[in-house]
Amino acid sequence: MKIKEVSTYLASAGYRNLVLVKVTTDTGLVGWGEATVEGKEVTVAAAVSELERYLVGKDPLSIELHWQRMYRDAFWVGGPILLSAISGVEHALWDIAGQYMHQPIYQLLGGAMRTRIKTYANGWFFGAKTPAEFAERAAATVEKGFRALKWDPFGEAGLFPEREQMDAAVECVRAVREAVGPKIDLLIEVHGRLSVAHAIQMAHELAPFKPFFYEEPVPPENLDALKKVSDAIPIPVATGERLFTKWGYKDLLEKQAAVIIQPDPSHDGGILETKKIAAMAETYYVGVAPHNPNGAVSTAVCLQIDANIPNFLIQEMNIADYDSWVIRLLHKPFAIVDGYIEVPSGPGLGIEVNEEELKKHPYQPRLFSLTDVNSMLREES
Repeated sequence: MKIKEVSTYLASAGYRNLVLVKVTTDTGLVGWGEATVEGKEVTVAAAVSELERYLVGKDPLSIELHWQRMYRDAFWVGGPILLSAISGVEHALWDIAGQYMHQPIYQLLGGAMRTRIKTYANGWFFGAKTPAEFAERAAATVEKGFRALKWDPFGEAGLFPEREQMDAAVECVRAVREAVGPKIDLLIEVHGRLSVAHAIQMAHELAPFKPFFYEEPVPPENLDALKKVSDAIPIPVATGERLFTKWGYKDLLEKQAAVIIQPDPSHDGGILETKKIAAMAETYYVGVAPHNPNGAVSTAVCLQIDANIPNFLIQEMNIADYDSWVIRLLHKPFAIVDGYIEVPSGPGLGIEVNEEELKKHPYQPRLFSLTDVNSMLREES
């Protein structure tokens, strides 16, 4: 069996474009992966095309070999473009391997630790502007079966927010907590926007609402700053979506600057790389909550990892996709039951991609910045 072709699909989906990778073999087996990078989709697709030149004619089952070659042969190693391209290809190779061996990917990784995956909802708040609107949407999301909610309550706040912005964030969290009750987990996203002092202050003001975690409280460039926040607050700190490969996590884990890491299998190097990162985290008793604001193929990838790794905590789901065409991307969409998803039992990723639906939603160029997206999400209904 040899790789015949590596192709990409770019499809418009809400505030971003999805980047899906399809690897086709000369035996007819096809594997899928996802390499969505908001605002950099065309660049990632070009990187996948460069990788295709190496991959065509190779054995798709030699996954570790191909990963090392794709990574090490690139003089400019690392970063979101190359690693996302590699990740999407790697997913597809694992999908092929599972189908070839008639096993789910998690079985090839060592078997299942669990078959039900605890989830949290992201994207449930679109269009909300006031605490009352956030509360209303939160209650509706719980009605859909979720038992954990993540959102960014900080509006347009920057490194040094005004007191009015800080009070607004507290009131937003208060309203959501009152709407959903004490048994629903609340996960606070900060998008790396606060200074150390303000991150510490806000954590203490939010602590009475018992957040599950406090994500990226300060900008990601300075791990010592993150460590200072983590040591000073009563809320577990989570981070990692903007780190790549096991080397990107080395200093974070050695400094013990966070107790929850969020590797993104569509950006960090893929399925096996995420398992290696999780194994490193296990030695520090750090939990893993894979980052996944991406599409359904990325979710399928995460579920295979979640089933296998011992230190898994909770899985992100972008439920905005459930109100758009993306729900039809898979012939059998994932169902949320009492806050959990069942791991697919089929071979490989256990999914079937609806290519005809994918083709109906062509790429649309978009600018992407945190400010633009926050503004847009507050305008969307």
